[in-house]
Amino acid sequence: MENKKDKWKEFLHELTFESNTPAGKAFDIILLFLILSSIIIVMLDSVPSLHAQHKDLFHKIEWIFTILFTIEYLLRLISSAHRLKFVFSFLGIIDFIAIIPSYLTLFISGPELLLMLRVLRLLRIFRIFRLSHFLNDINFLAVALYRSLRKITIFIIFALVLVVLLRSIMYLVEKPEHGFTSIPECIYWALVTITTVGYGDIVPITPMGKIIAGIVMLTGYAIIAVPMGIVTTEMAMAIRSREAGHAICRSCGKKGHDADAIHCKYCGEKFTP
Repeated sequence: MENKKDKWKEFLHELTFESNTPAGKAFDIILLFLILSSIIIVMLDSVPSLHAQHKDLFHKIEWIFTILFTIEYLLRLISSAHRLKFVFSFLGIIDFIAIIPSYLTLFISGPELLLMLRVLRLLRIFRIFRLSHFLNDINFLAVALYRSLRKITIFIIFALVLVVLLRSIMYLVEKPEHGFTSIPECIYWALVTITTVGYGDIVPITPMGKIIAGIVMLTGYAIIAVPMGIVTTEMAMAIRSREAGHAICRSCGKKGHDADAIHCKYCGEKFTP
């Protein structure tokens, strides 16, 4: 009897936690379908005209999703080797958030808050993708951002100083009747321009003002493009470093060599291209 219970628990763990098995893959596909379907229902229910016509239907479907997610949560809890750790883990909390909104409607009212909690179900896709599979790539991005931080900070400070000077000149060049009535208004205009939003509610009229506006626009593009180039370069260097570090010597089978290594540092064998 105890053996059957252990096998059943092992099967549940394989079904709910392991994505490299046929049963786990099938479970993940079904779960992904349910997550996306529940998000679509939440989005449709937020449309006033659809809510007025199909309120009861949406409510019933929402409860179906809630019951299914509750069953899934309980299965994970039962099959987990460390239940308390699962409950307070990131994915465990997201799983709990997925089921709590419908139960809260029995006690409190607040459609906006409950709507936001339901939308948080989208975070459960991280469970499908098994976030650990992507940790290496995330680490590369984090390393690239960290290495780029100083360069990007210096560039952004320089760009912001330039914009401050230009908007101060704009305040002197343009007249109040053109909309540049104060330095805060010039700051607003500069932010709208540098982010390429361009509402058009305040525009320069004088030739000098237009020249300054052009410089601010180009600076805006640079603020977007230059940091991206810096980060991309750092990521490429990190990837090359990883590939070099993972290069395996054909003679001794060891890895961990420098990017510019010509010989194996363990056995002295010369690397071939």
